[in-house]
Amino acid sequence: MSQHFFESIGLHVPTILLPEKGVDLTKWSVVACDQYTSEPEYWEKAKSIAGDQPSTLNVIYPEVFLEEEEQEKEQRISSINQYMYKYLEQGVLVSEKPGFILVDRKTSHAPSRKGLVVALDLEKYDYSRTSQTLIRATEGTVVERLPPRIKIRENSPIELPHIMVLIDDPEKTVIEPLFNRRLEKVYDVQLMMNSGHVTGYRVQDDESIRAVSDALSQLASPQGFEKKYGVSGKGVLLFAMGDGNHSLATAKAIWEARKKNGKNKANVMSHPARFALVELVNVHDAGLEFEPIHRVVFNVNPDTMFKGMEAFYKKSDSHFSMKSFKTKSEMQTALARTKKEASSKTHFVTYVNAAQQGFLAITNPRLNLEVGTLQSFLDLYLKEERASSIDYIHGEDVVEKIGTKPNNIGFCLPAMSKHDLFKTVIVDGVLPRKTFSMGEADEKRFYLECRKIVE
Repeated sequence: MSQHFFESIGLHVPTILLPEKGVDLTKWSVVACDQYTSEPEYWEKAKSIAGDQPSTLNVIYPEVFLEEEEQEKEQRISSINQYMYKYLEQGVLVSEKPGFILVDRKTSHAPSRKGLVVALDLEKYDYSRTSQTLIRATEGTVVERLPPRIKIRENSPIELPHIMVLIDDPEKTVIEPLFNRRLEKVYDVQLMMNSGHVTGYRVQDDESIRAVSDALSQLASPQGFEKKYGVSGKGVLLFAMGDGNHSLATAKAIWEARKKNGKNKANVMSHPARFALVELVNVHDAGLEFEPIHRVVFNVNPDTMFKGMEAFYKKSDSHFSMKSFKTKSEMQTALARTKKEASSKTHFVTYVNAAQQGFLAITNPRLNLEVGTLQSFLDLYLKEERASSIDYIHGEDVVEKIGTKPNNIGFCLPAMSKHDLFKTVIVDGVLPRKTFSMGEADEKRFYLECRKIVE
């Protein structure tokens, strides 16, 4: 295993499984399971496109269905595991030589977003808020969300990543130079439902693999790290979670359980479940943009909620105010003017419901980001109002569509700069959950590659 494992930087060279020749990769590849969670019609359309052909839709659990009855959940999970074994036994999935996959993704928003599919060592990962590990969560991990994921993975022979992990490589030393090498194309796929195009290239030669590990080792240099971020006494952060935080946390939980129950320590430490397949993306890639993740709250009385907000923020010595408008353009004009006139630190959040739209202003907020200011209230509100629920939404148009339905309210948040991510996490720790999104929903990673996680 040593020739394929660079332990000091948590990098493992995986043996990747890809669909056999003849499989329609447009039908095989579907978007990350945690997208379109309030739009079941999206997943119904994906199902109609895939039909009865081999598809990753059969081996993932779209989260839109997480509210199913327990019996339906059990049936779905059982079906997922059965399809995984079927695809292995029938040769639908074929093993590559150990190596990486270099990825070039085109979306409707970006002509190119470059990535590299590798495996990371879960021994180097800790998602706790005070973590100082090499691989780290960037947003809060909700442990209550792990059990259904664990239930799927603990009996799964393979993993499929929608996980995207960020590196902070301003000189573009890790991923980008690989595009100057002569690499064999392994797939070239038009993605379903106008989600763009993705091309993959094999990275299997020793020279290319060594170049990647050397460049990552340079980024992980403690001296370079401290100089780069102006910190001391902090653990090196090399890999920061972008997408799929709870999926990686699930892999970690399964690995820790296996390690604890393993009878032979030496054997268990070389088990494939120790690693997780991910796509690395450089935070400086021109094709990567951070988009805000908005909120829609269901089954709510807006007037009661706003009164609760005012009382909540007053307790933390903040001042809360709100304004409503008949049209979006009126609201945007007033918001721009108010922002210019604001004399002290103020967080602005726009909202929309069936009756009106407007914006909230919280002056002298206790937290640094608008998303934290809003979420701190919503967490308390949802604890007290058990009949209400929340969903996290990509795209203002979707917020307007869902938020304007009776008894709903949608909140739109500003985006954070991607260039602030590493320094913020290093200095302040993890961000509030659902702080940012790497692009819009249709730009998310589509499942393609797989890897065995059993011996």
